[in-house]
Amino acid sequence: MSMASRPVIFPVLVMFLLVVLIIVFSGDVSPVNHLTVINGADTAWMLTSSALVLVMTPGLAFFYGGMVNKKNVISTMLQSFICMVVITVLWVIVGFSMVFGDSVIGVFGNPATFFMMNGVVEGAPWRMAPTIPFILFAFYQLKFAIIAPALITGAFAERIRFKSYIVFIVLFSLFIYCPIAHATWHPDGILARFGVLDFAGGTVVHMSAGWAALASAIYLKSRNNQVHKPARITYVILGTGLLWFGWFGFNAGSAFGANNIAATALATTMTASAAAAFSWIIFDAMRGRLPSAMGSCIGAVVGLVAITPAAGFISIPHALAVGIISSIISNIMVEWRTRTSVDDTLDVFPCHGVGGLAGMLLTGVFANKNINPAIADNGLIFGETKLFFIQLVAMLAVSVFCIIASFILLKVTDLITPLRVNDSEEKEGLDLSQHGETL
Repeated sequence: MSMASRPVIFPVLVMFLLVVLIIVFSGDVSPVNHLTVINGADTAWMLTSSALVLVMTPGLAFFYGGMVNKKNVISTMLQSFICMVVITVLWVIVGFSMVFGDSVIGVFGNPATFFMMNGVVEGAPWRMAPTIPFILFAFYQLKFAIIAPALITGAFAERIRFKSYIVFIVLFSLFIYCPIAHATWHPDGILARFGVLDFAGGTVVHMSAGWAALASAIYLKSRNNQVHKPARITYVILGTGLLWFGWFGFNAGSAFGANNIAATALATTMTASAAAAFSWIIFDAMRGRLPSAMGSCIGAVVGLVAITPAAGFISIPHALAVGIISSIISNIMVEWRTRTSVDDTLDVFPCHGVGGLAGMLLTGVFANKNINPAIADNGLIFGETKLFFIQLVAMLAVSVFCIIASFILLKVTDLITPLRVNDSEEKEGLDLSQHGETL
C-alpha cells in the first residue's frame, strides 16, 4: 500500500464501519399508532417553530461573525454552523435519550431509552406535548441543544483550535446541557420536581452556555492582541434580525401548540426585546455615549434572553419590566467586565449568562397563575415568596454545577487536544490557520 493511498483508504474504512454499526443497532420501526389524537394546528405550528429555532443558529453566526476581527469571521461563523452538524448526530444517537429518556435519579435520562431514536417515530406523544407527534417534539428540542454550545463561542473567539472546539462541544452537550435539560424539563427531573420554572430555556440554554463561556474565557486566557475592530456591523444587524425572528419559535413554540399560551409568549417576547433595546440606547445616552447599532442589537438580544424563562408565565406589562431591568444589568456588567482581566471576547457571560440569571429570578417575581394556570405559585410581586426562593436556590445550584463542570471539561479537552492556537496562528487569524480560507 502506497503512502499516498493511506489517507484516502483509512477514513473510508472508518466511515464504512460506522455505517455498519448504525445498521446493526437500528431496529425495525413499528407501525404508528393512528388512534393517537394529533392536532393538525398544533403540529403545523410546531413544524414552523422547529424551523424558526433552527434559523437562530445561522443568525447567531452572523451576530458573532460581524463582531470579530476580519481575519476571524469565517472561523467564528463556522463554530456556530458546525453545531447544527455535530449536535444533530449526537442528539440522534444518544442526546435525546439523555434528556427525555427514563429518569435516573432525576439527573439524566437513560441513554438506552431512545438510543438511535429507537421508539421515537412510532412512539406515543410526549406527556407534556400530547397533541403533536413524538418525533416532532424530539426534533424541536434538538434545535435548543444545537444553539446552546454555539452561544459559548463568542467568549473564546479568535483563539481556539477548531478540532479542540468540536471535542469540547460534544463534552459540553453530554455532561452539562443534557443533565440540566433533563433536570429542568423532564417531569421526573430534580429541578422540575422542586418546582423550578423555565418556559423556554433561560436556565437550560442561557445559564449553561453563559457559565461555560465565562469558564472558557478564564481558562484560555486573554488574546495576545485585544484591539477589537468589528468586521461587519451590518452582519450584526442581520444576525439580530434572524435571532429575533427565530426566537418566536424558541419561546412561543415552547407552548407545544397553537394556543393562548403560545400567543402570550410571542407577545411577551416582542415586548421584552424591544424594551431592552430601547433601554440600552437610553442608558448609553445618559452616560454620554452615541446610540450605536451594536448597542441596539446587543440590547435586543439581552431582552430575548431574559424573557425566555418567563415568556409563558408573565403579563405583557411585566415583560416590559423584564426587558428594562435585564438591559441595564447586562449593560453595567459589560462595562464592569472590560475593567477586569477576563477576555470574554463578545461578552457572552454579561449578556447571555447574566441575562439568563436575571430572567430566571424575574420569573420568580412576575409569574402569574392567571396567565398560565399550570404553575403552582405566583411570583414575589403578588405577595408569595415560595416560587422566588425556589428560583433563587436553583439558580445558585445550576451556576455552581455549570462553572465547575465547565472547567473540568475544558481541562479534559485540553489533555485530549490543545485548546488554544499558538501565537503565530492567532496572529495570522483563525480563518487561514484553521480552515485555509479568507474573506
